[in-house]
Amino acid sequence: MSPERGARRSQVVMVEPALTQLAKLTASETHRLDRAIVAISVHPGLGTEVPDTLLRDYTDEIDGVRVIYYVTALRTITIVAYVEA
Repeated sequence: MSPERGARRSQVVMVEPALTQLAKLTASETHRLDRAIVAISVHPGLGTEVPDTLLRDYTDEIDGVRVIYYVTALRTITIVAYVEA
């Protein structure tokens, strides 16, 4: 019997606005944001739906980060549109 595997992570892609914002973050902010992005890649439904869009809005109050993203139809790619830390 093969060992059980953890949840399959989706590939994360950042679009230009998110990359621009990411470049302005400190190392500490980037580290906090990384944890949120890993969580989203494993569980894409974490964020709340933004009404009348395909976007989801995930806020981690403990780490103080916010990520706006959407997930492709097959849930294999998570596209990050905006980050805030």
